[in-house]
Amino acid sequence: MNCKENYLPELELSTGQVREALQCILHTILFIRSPGSVAPRDVECEGFGITYPRIASDNKSSRPAGTASIPDPLENDVDKKVDDAIESFLRKLSQIGPELMSGSLTLSFFERRASRQLFGLVSHEERVVFEQWILRVVVNNTPRPISNDSAAVIERQRIQDTAEGMLRSVLFKIFEISGGAIEHLPPVMYEFEIHCAKRADDRENVYSRVSNMPALINLSN
Repeated sequence: MNCKENYLPELELSTGQVREALQCILHTILFIRSPGSVAPRDVECEGFGITYPRIASDNKSSRPAGTASIPDPLENDVDKKVDDAIESFLRKLSQIGPELMSGSLTLSFFERRASRQLFGLVSHEERVVFEQWILRVVVNNTPRPISNDSAAVIERQRIQDTAEGMLRSVLFKIFEISGGAIEHLPPVMYEFEIHCAKRADDRENVYSRVSNMPALINLSN
């Protein structure tokens, strides 16, 4: 089986926007490519004017109002794998210029196939990747203006609008690709994994800065 590679538009984000934007992209793809029956759980981005779907259990969507929430293993596992991949991505950023870091994420879908060798006496399992989504991200560490003068407000709005426009472009590309051919998708249950680019050198200070960034300034007021 040939692996279909989907290259998404490059995304440039400020440090405080990285986590939420990557969650939006990865969860959108995972929901669209879910091999089984799932229900959507709409999530509103706090830093972008965008709502995207996450995988939720079927019983959660049909639960009567006021009923206690029961943790769903599938949903929790998907959320954890996505969050762990984003943390790994932040640790593996590499320097590409003054205040600029870059990294890439590859979301792969694969199926497990069992085969027998040596007259059928030796069992072997292989993972066959049939689709990959590749995204390159540039992280801009330039401090955002925090004053309330008109120039600072305009600059913050420009940064916000640019990032949101790029995020929307990525989502539109995902919808365009997912609406195309699906012959390469296997008719069986399959799994996913997320890989990040290798770290060129130690970036713990940058990672710490991203981890401790304050919430985005709300420009809608």
